[in-house]
Amino acid sequence: LDVADGLQRLAQWLEAFSLQRGETSPTLFSLLDTCKSGMGSRTLRHWLLHPKRDRAEAVARHHAIAALQAEGFEPLREALKSVSDVERISARIALRQVRPRELTGLRATLQVLPQLRAVTPAALRDASLNPPTDIQELLERAIAIEPALLTRDGGVIADGFDAELDELRGIQQNCDGFLLDLETRERARTGIANLRVQFNRVHGFYIEVTQGQVDKVPMDYQRRQTLKNAERYITPELKAFEDKALSANERALAREKLLYEQVIDALITRLAPLTALGRTLAALDALAALAERAVTLNWCRPEFVNQPCLEIEAGRHPVVQARLAETGGAEFMPNDCRLDASTRLLVITGPNMGGKSTFMRQVALIALLAAIGSYVPATSCRLGPMDAIHTRIGAADDLANAQSTFMLEMTEGAAILHAATDQSLVLMDEIGRGTSTFDGLALASAIASHLHDKTRAFTLFAT
Repeated sequence: LDVADGLQRLAQWLEAFSLQRGETSPTLFSLLDTCKSGMGSRTLRHWLLHPKRDRAEAVARHHAIAALQAEGFEPLREALKSVSDVERISARIALRQVRPRELTGLRATLQVLPQLRAVTPAALRDASLNPPTDIQELLERAIAIEPALLTRDGGVIADGFDAELDELRGIQQNCDGFLLDLETRERARTGIANLRVQFNRVHGFYIEVTQGQVDKVPMDYQRRQTLKNAERYITPELKAFEDKALSANERALAREKLLYEQVIDALITRLAPLTALGRTLAALDALAALAERAVTLNWCRPEFVNQPCLEIEAGRHPVVQARLAETGGAEFMPNDCRLDASTRLLVITGPNMGGKSTFMRQVALIALLAAIGSYVPATSCRLGPMDAIHTRIGAADDLANAQSTFMLEMTEGAAILHAATDQSLVLMDEIGRGTSTFDGLALASAIASHLHDKTRAFTLFAT
C-alpha cells in the first residue's frame, strides 16, 4: 500500500503504535506483539509500517499462518525463546562492534537450530535455517563459555584455541610453580643447598647465592646485584621467563584482541548466511505471533479477489474488543461493511460516542491487517485490489507552519483528491468542521460527490 506521507498520519489515527496521549498500550501493535525475540517484534512493526500493494507476499504469510495453525505453533514459539537477536548481532559483526557475549548468544542460537527446524512446519523450512557448520564450529572453538563483557578485560578466547595465548596464560597462572621447579633444578645442578629463586619489583627475577657459595656458581650465571652477604644472578632461562612473565598479561590481552579480530574477520566472510538466518528467524517469530493471535482472538483468513470489493462480515475493532474483554466491560457489537462496484461510498451518521470513528478505524485496521498478511477480526472478509489508504481525520491546526484548522483540512483533503484512485480506501471524518456550518456542508458534499462520481474510491464518510 502506497500511503507515503499519510502513513504516519494513518498509524497515528489508527493508534497502531501509540495512543493520542502518548501511551504505547493498548494499541494494535501491543495487541499483536507476542513475539519471543526483539527481531521478531521489529519485523512485525516493519510489516505494519510498510504494507505492500503486491498481494503475493500477504498471501504467502496467510499460507504460513495456516500451516502453523495446522501443525501447531507453540513448540516453535517455545524454541524461539532460546534464540538471540541474530539480526542485530549480524549488523554489529558487519560494523566490527560485536561484543563477546553477543557471540555466545549467536553460538547458542546455532546450537538450537536443529531442534528449531524440527518443530518448524515443512512449508516454512527455509534453506537459511541451515547455515554453514563452520560458523558454529569456529565459535565453539574460539569463544570462551562465559567470556568477559569486553575484550579489554581478557578471558574472551577459549583455552586451547591458540598455543601462544595458552602459553601466556600458563605463565600468568603457573609463575610460582615455575620458580619452585627452577630452584629445585638449580640446587641439584650447582650443589648449592641454600640457593633461592626470587622476585622483587625493582630487579625482577633473580637467583640468590650466599657469599660463601659463590665459588660454586656456574659460568652461565650473570651477576645482577651484589649484596653484603649474597650475590644475585640471572640465567638465560630465567631471563627468558622474566621477559615473558613481566609482560604476559599485556601480551595475553594483545593476543586476545588480535585473535578476536581474526574471529570477526572470519564471521564477516559468513555474513550473508547469518543475515539470512536472522531474517528468517525474525519472520518465523512474527508469523508465529500472528498465528497465536488469530487462534486466541478468533480471527479469520481474509480472501483476496480481483473484482473491486471490500466485504466484511461481523467485523470487530481488535483493540477495543480486547480492551472490553480485559476490563470485563460490555461485549463488542460486530459490524458488517460492504463496498463494491455499485456501492463505493458509505455516509456514516450518528450521535457523538455512537461508534462512527470506531467503525471507520475498524474497517481500516482490517484492510491493513489483511495487507500485511495477518488474519483479521471478522467472521469473513473479501478484499479486492487496494493501492492506498487515505485519511482526513480530526480537527487540529499547525501553527508552526501558519496553517489553521480549516487550511489543514483543505490541504489534506486536496492531497487525497489528487492521490486517490478507484482502488483506494478513503476515510474522511467530519470534513468541513473548521469553517461555518453551511460552508462546511457544501465542502463535504462536493468532496463526497467527487470521490464517488470521479475518483470512484471506496469511501467511508462520517458526518
